[in-house]
Amino acid sequence: MEAEVIESNILLPQHLSFKRVQVLEKYPKGQARGRHWKHLKQILQGENYQTCSPDDPTYVNIETPPSKYPSKKFCDITGCEARYIDPRTNLRYANTDVFKRIRMLPNEYVQRYLTLRNAAVVLK
Repeated sequence: MEAEVIESNILLPQHLSFKRVQVLEKYPKGQARGRHWKHLKQILQGENYQTCSPDDPTYVNIETPPSKYPSKKFCDITGCEARYIDPRTNLRYANTDVFKRIRMLPNEYVQRYLTLRNAAVVLK
């Protein structure tokens, strides 16, 4: 079969696109090995805001309108997304295990969770 390929003068590329490139070929010594992410502080320093006019949008002065979607509610105990609210304590919870825990909490702990969320309510 090789003789047939050689006789037909078919030239194969040196590197086939579906094969993995060796790291040394792709990144010779001294070159970076991948994408380096910049922190916001580095981006701000590299932007030269002194030369920009105040009306140009930048990372510092950009404003967005409020979201048209409702804000997500999170469980007061676990921090997971909460779909339910306990009617007795007004604490948000994610699943039945957390609900059982909420019902066992003393009132002072419930008040602390509510104050963390800025929803302090006097419970009866």
